[in-house]
Parts: sequence; structure tokens; C-alpha cells
Amino acid sequence: MTTAPAAAAAPPAPSPAAPPASRVAIGVRSALQLCLAGGTAILSLLIPPLLIAAGATVAVGGLGLVLLPLALAGVRRWADLERARIGRVLGTPVPARARPLPKGVGARLRAAFTDLMTLRELAWVFTHVLLGVPGLALGLVSLAAIPGAVAEAALWWAFPPDAPLSTLGVPMTDWGTALAGSAAQTALGAVLLLGVAPPAAAAQARLARVLLSPSRADLLAERVETLTETRVGALDAHAAELRRIERDLHDGTQARLVALAMRLGLAERVVGTDPEAAARLLREAQGGAEEAMTELRDVIRTIYPPILADRGLAGAAASLAARSAVPVRVDVGDLGAVPAAVESTAYFVVSEALANAARHASATQVVVRVWREGAVLRVRVVDDGVGGAREADGAAAGTGIAGMRRRVAALDGALHVTSPVGGPTGVEVELPCGS
Repeated sequence: MTTAPAAAAAPPAPSPAAPPASRVAIGVRSALQLCLAGGTAILSLLIPPLLIAAGATVAVGGLGLVLLPLALAGVRRWADLERARIGRVLGTPVPARARPLPKGVGARLRAAFTDLMTLRELAWVFTHVLLGVPGLALGLVSLAAIPGAVAEAALWWAFPPDAPLSTLGVPMTDWGTALAGSAAQTALGAVLLLGVAPPAAAAQARLARVLLSPSRADLLAERVETLTETRVGALDAHAAELRRIERDLHDGTQARLVALAMRLGLAERVVGTDPEAAARLLREAQGGAEEAMTELRDVIRTIYPPILADRGLAGAAASLAARSAVPVRVDVGDLGAVPAAVESTAYFVVSEALANAARHASATQVVVRVWREGAVLRVRVVDDGVGGAREADGAAAGTGIAGMRRRVAALDGALHVTSPVGGPTGVEVELPCGS
């Protein structure tokens, strides 16, 4: 789909008390906005034939089942460009869709027919075409009327008498008719430029905003879907966490405790006949007990790190930085009272991001920043590594970026990752933490 050109910010509707120069500037910008909207409306004429063609190919080996979601995805991107344009026109941003397009042809096809915003975007396409083309004509006439009148008054004499230049249907045969026609056209152009173009541009933008802004029902439906998905993700993450803890306890701590019990039993049996062997077994048992305690502390730390209760998030982040294989600079602001679940998730994000930077990014420095903006805790981790980080699927989705996303989504937060090839990689998290 062709990209819509950038639009300059539109001024407010002119008031009668506004200076003439300001009113003219407002009129010119409004007429330009009408021309720009008309240009996008002409390009939007391509959308209905494309949708019809995509739908018509459903019977051709099911090709339309692939093409139709792609065409509707193109409509979505086109509508997003229009949202950005009319946001600049009106001076207030137009909210975009809250949910991104799902992955997979089947999921996109279902979303194409069940998404409430799809119908609103299609309605905007047809409305935009119907109003945009007349708006283009209005914008062009508003811009050209006055310069054209001046040019006609100056050049009427250059036309032959049998084919005189005319303005507003009146032929210019002498200076009197030329000046009178030019004055009438100038007056009409001033009315269009100062009195018609600004309200027309504003009305067109407001109508587009109404059609492209999610309604309360749209937002509620998207919110329900988001909460349903995050709940499923949270349950999956919780189940995966329980399996990990069980595996760590079974393969690590439990195995060491079994070995410890066996050594103690052997030491008890040989203590009377071979004191040296019993002492050796007791020393090994002591070492095994210390290793089991270390592993048990590591498991407990992954559930809720004790350092969070002892030193808070600032101290926990500093501890992670001290243990990191990559030099880390930590900047923690005044966080106030933060819920334990939010602290734990923020700690996990920092820990996982530092581990990824050390394992995969070949980074030489990492910057960790944690601060609070009102009721939102923000965490940003940036490394100077090679970039190219990707979110894993399937079995690996419990760790890395996918694992962070699941934990953050469980708290109704948001995670943003930027990692172009060549770096740097930035991980930013927003966690609601109450007032």
C-alpha cells in the first residue's frame, strides 16, 4: 500500500477577531489538508477492487483465504497512517488499535471477520473516498482562485478577441470586465479559503476520527481478549515455573540429600571398625549438605529473591550487576512503595536481560535504569552488543524475551524490545504498581 505523505499540523478554526495574516495562513493550511486528504482518497479507490478480487479468489484453490487477510491487514496499516495524519490535523492523537494482528493465516482470517474495528475501517475507506474527492476539488479551488484571478486580470489582453479569457462565465473583453471579473473571483476565493476550507477540513478530520477511533465496545472486547490471553499466559508460566522448581529440587537438592543420607548411613556402619573411613564419609556428607543448602537457596531465590525483602529493588539490581559477567551501570530512582509481585517481576526482567546480554549479545557494557512515573514502574536495560535478539517460541518460550513478556503480561504490563542487527538491544518494561 502506498504510504500517506506527512501532514503539517493544522491550525484551529479561525475566529473573526483573528489577524488577517493568521486567518490566511489557517485557510491555506486547511486547503492543503483537503488536497492531501483528497490524494489519499484517490489512492483509497484501489482498496475496494483489491478486497473484491481477494474475496473472489476464495474458490480458486482457497487462495482468497490467504489473500483476504493480507488485504485487510493492508487496510489496517493504511488506516493507521490516516490516524497519524488526522491526529496531526486535529492536534490530538487518534488512538490506534489496542491489539496487533495475530500471527498465522488462520488466526488472521478469524480476526478479519470477528474484529469490530475491521468494519469501522472499511466504513472509513468508503466515506473517505466519497468526501475526499470533493474535498480535493474544494482545496484546489481555494488555493488557486485568488492567484488565478490576479493572473487573469494581468493577461486577459494576450488572448485573441474571438476566444477571450473568461472568469465566472463572463468574457474579458476590456479592462473594465477584466477587473470586475477578477474582483468577483478574488472575493469568491477569499470566501472559500477563509470561510469554507477551514471548517471543511476540520469536519473531515473529525469524521475520520469518529470512524477510526475504537468505540467503548471495541475497547472492551479487546480488553477482554487481552485479559483472557494474559490469564492463559500467566497460568502457563505458573505451571512451567512449578515444573522447573520440581525439576531443580528433584535433580539437584533431592539427589544431594539422598547421597548425604547414604554417606551418613555408611559412616554409622563403619564408625566402630574404621574410624578414618567414617570421618571421611562425614566430611563428604558435610560438603554435600552445604551444596544442597546452596542449591536450595538458589531455588528459593528464583521464587522470590530474599534480597528484595532485605534491600529492596535498588539493592537487588545492584547485586545482579555485581554478579554479572558484563560491566553494568545501575541507576535506580526513588520508587516509593512497590508491590512485591511488581518488584519480583522487575527483578526477573533485569536478571534475564543481563543473562541474555552476557550469553548472546557479546556486550561490553549494560545500562540498567529503574524509575517510577506515577503509578507505573519502568525498567530499561540497554546493552551495546550485536543486537538481532528474537523472541523464541515453543519450548524455549518460558525464558528469554518470551518469558519476560509472559511475566509482565500477567501483571497487565507492557514489554518493548528493540534489537536491530548490529545493536544496541534495549528492553523496556512498564509495570502498573498502584498509587
